[in-house]
Amino acid sequence: MTSRDTELRPSAELLTWLTSLRTLSAAAASGDGLREVLDLVARTARSLLGFDFCGVLTPNDAGTSLLITGWSGLSDEYVARINADRPVGLDSTAPSAQAFHTGRPVTIRDITAEPQFTPWGGVARDQGYRAIVSVPLVAEGHVLGTLNGYYTPLHTFTQHETERMSLLANHAAIALTSARRLDELSRLNESLRAQRDILTRSEQIHERLLDVTLRAGGLDGITRVLAELIGRPVLVEDARGTVLATAGDSARLPDPDWTTTATDATSSTKPVRVEDGQHPFWVASVRLDGEVVARIWYSGDRGGLDQLGERAVEHAALVISLELFRIRTGVETEHRLRGELLAELLTPGSEVTEQLSHRAQYLGHDLARPHIAIVGALGATEEDASTHIYHRALTAVSDLVRPYRPRPLAAMHHGRIVVLWPIGSETENSTGTTIVLSEQQAAERLYTVMNSVSPTTAASVALSTHDKHGTYAQAYRMARGALDIALRAGRSGTVVTLADLGLTGLLLQLDDPAQLLAFADRTLAPLLAYDRDHRTHLLETLQTYLARKLNRVETAQELHLHPNTVKQRIQRIEHLTRTDLADPATVVHFSTALTIRGVATADSSSTP
Repeated sequence: MTSRDTELRPSAELLTWLTSLRTLSAAAASGDGLREVLDLVARTARSLLGFDFCGVLTPNDAGTSLLITGWSGLSDEYVARINADRPVGLDSTAPSAQAFHTGRPVTIRDITAEPQFTPWGGVARDQGYRAIVSVPLVAEGHVLGTLNGYYTPLHTFTQHETERMSLLANHAAIALTSARRLDELSRLNESLRAQRDILTRSEQIHERLLDVTLRAGGLDGITRVLAELIGRPVLVEDARGTVLATAGDSARLPDPDWTTTATDATSSTKPVRVEDGQHPFWVASVRLDGEVVARIWYSGDRGGLDQLGERAVEHAALVISLELFRIRTGVETEHRLRGELLAELLTPGSEVTEQLSHRAQYLGHDLARPHIAIVGALGATEEDASTHIYHRALTAVSDLVRPYRPRPLAAMHHGRIVVLWPIGSETENSTGTTIVLSEQQAAERLYTVMNSVSPTTAASVALSTHDKHGTYAQAYRMARGALDIALRAGRSGTVVTLADLGLTGLLLQLDDPAQLLAFADRTLAPLLAYDRDHRTHLLETLQTYLARKLNRVETAQELHLHPNTVKQRIQRIEHLTRTDLADPATVVHFSTALTIRGVATADSSSTP
């Protein structure tokens, strides 16, 4: 071997460096993990540069401190104490912080002589080092952290030493960047695999719940499956707080009486934690066409659900909404069939044919039984309540009458809810006791149910008398007339009977009021004609005057007139009718005529 060959052959130290750097690069590209690469950087620096201890410091997630994330020779106790109790603040004057901010190496010959190192002096003595060098890890123009070397004795760092450490730090920074990217890619892949598994399991959950609906398992079946999936007892209630289905240990479920008071916090479709004062529960809303139609409750004594459990609740909410839509569609069809039957029965002059009886029997009604008519309204006028509210009210009324046998016939008719209630219709309570409601009790029960539908719209209900020889149309005419007269008189939010209306109620029960109508027309004709020709309000003035017991001042106040104007109108009325309103017989005469006219007006509005 020549001297020239010897000169060209790499030195042993260079080979060691090249081998170490190649190992470091291979580790960074192998996907071994960021922690393993950081430890290898520290071991490589310690091996190549002869340090007693080495550490790699990188910023924490908040970017406020440097933590030891890779080390060689340092004790685990030292690392734990630094990271937990004395992290290197990036706003401090520590050597690592200076190197990180300046991008240049920082050396300390003797840490005991440096005041800025005082916070770490105790742990440094315990670890056993006196000298330190901190070199920034720079890649692509960004400082990623620092590479620190520690000597046990005092040590003066030469320029050659810091240059070699900076060279190693630059290569380590490149390796660290590669390792970080691979680590991020690995975490992303793990996240994607986890999401894929969740989606696969979520799809299986949805198919299982949907299968219950397809097999006509109903709300009970859906609730049972959900309870199995999340491992909790489950309660499903409608928007009014009526329990639709339960599954699991009922002792761990909320009291239905309490859930109706917790509706303010339960409009979210995501599970929300609520407490009844003693126990925690979770609740999620079920929506259909943007409206909350049901709520899912489950116990919260074991905390919240995991992501898959919440997905199960979300899928259950969707399937429950589909099931409620199916039920709603069936209910709407049922309402239509019963509405058509009711319309035929209430047509004046209609007869209960054999075909009509068969149709009614198919729907659960017995037309051979005598019935009373109950008519209900929401608000004082037909415009006070929306169609949507009336639909909800009819559904609630249908739920009320469903258990009775024979079943009362309930449907919408001319903007009102009408129920033909069979006399003697009965049902059983939870103890098996037979319950038969009186006509008044049936009307009051109907009023209560209708009144619970909307907190802003009051219900009003009127009922007819029981006439075994009367027709359905006549019973409806009486109840509808009583309701309209009561509402016109300002009597809303109550149950009205014909007896409550006195003479008006008696007149409503007449089958042929033609003679009475002729009397009313003759009595009031002069006033009606004068009002029509002169656009005056004599009839209204007379009605108010009689209602105010002939008190001109009160009449003027109600009509917003001057008392003298009322006096002039009364004189005009007496002149046109050739009567004296000071005569009690005249007062009775006019009062009867006005009552008959009011009954006739109500009767015409209730005629189909």
